[in-house]
Amino acid sequence: MRVAILTVSTSRAGGDGDDASGDLLEQFAREALGAELAAREIVTDERDAIAERLRRYCDEDGCDLVLTTGGTGVAPRDVTPEATRAVIEREVPGIGEAMRAASAPHTRHWMLSRATAGIRGSSLIVNFPGNPRSISQTAEAIAGALPHALALIAGTPSDH
Repeated sequence: MRVAILTVSTSRAGGDGDDASGDLLEQFAREALGAELAAREIVTDERDAIAERLRRYCDEDGCDLVLTTGGTGVAPRDVTPEATRAVIEREVPGIGEAMRAASAPHTRHWMLSRATAGIRGSSLIVNFPGNPRSISQTAEAIAGALPHALALIAGTPSDH
């Protein structure tokens, strides 16, 4: 499984601070999913820039899974879900729902996450929150379903 990780953060793209969320997503992809890292980038909070990277990872780089972090809140600059919806062909709402449910015991602001997931071609795109603490909470909630989803998207028989 080839995975791309995209951190959406204008400040991180400008060199401010470490990409702790991207580091955690990479660790999750390698350790929990056994994935091969195909790409990892940081991009500004701009819808077109995010969408361009998502298209490239899916269409040109042949990534099975694209994980984003950041830009899923309700601030005016949070446009990752819109960029994702602009490029996907089918939404997978249960993934975002599971991530929000996993956040509920940890933060009273869980319902403000607009994280989404969807399919483009044979790739699955999943938006994670930008808060590093949220990465492990939400990743754990969906880890078991991702290999099954990827097998189904690829047309590989999988136990239901």
